[in-house]
Amino acid sequence: MSKRYEQYCPIAHALGLVGERWSLLIVRELLHGPKRYTDLAASLPGLGTNILAARLKELESCGVLTKHRLDPPAASQVYELTPYGEELKPVMRTLALWGLRSIDPPTEEDDLAPGWLYGALDTVFAPIAPPGSFEFRIGTEVAGLVDGEPRRGSIEDPDVVVEGEVDSFYWLFVERRWDAVKVEGDRELLERLFDAAAAPLPGNSVLV
Repeated sequence: MSKRYEQYCPIAHALGLVGERWSLLIVRELLHGPKRYTDLAASLPGLGTNILAARLKELESCGVLTKHRLDPPAASQVYELTPYGEELKPVMRTLALWGLRSIDPPTEEDDLAPGWLYGALDTVFAPIAPPGSFEFRIGTEVAGLVDGEPRRGSIEDPDVVVEGEVDSFYWLFVERRWDAVKVEGDRELLERLFDAAAAPLPGNSVLV
């Protein structure tokens, strides 16, 4: 455990495991599959290599992730979440929805790692998606959902296709600005998907 709060409290204990800066962003990256050290470094450009190494060691020591070497010909060492670490997925989804309540539109300075769209669909939409197939073409990213399963790349014969730029995804998802994107196919099905993803939090929400 990297930090102790001297309190007998499960929240304090959890923060002692994953509450250090960058730790949950490393977990976010590993939620979508094993990654090499270089993959993690590329996905988190603001994180120095010494801090990355320290966080990986801490998360491994507390049982959140593990590392192993792939079989030849790859033979690369990768990091992946343990079953205990995988249990953070619903926590990350709730945290993402909570963060969306106050997030600003992306700027040119904001970094978006390759695969961010797939990650967003997997974390936010996949657990609650209605039956059907959705393809999102946002900026240079293409990903989708088929009956609640996230897919990388194009979807064969999707029920609905959403196309726009990166900031368009913000205006659609956070502000429900349907004019910010181009929609082809079953618009009602798409609205059901976004309705299901609305944050179940009290008070006014920008997601509703």
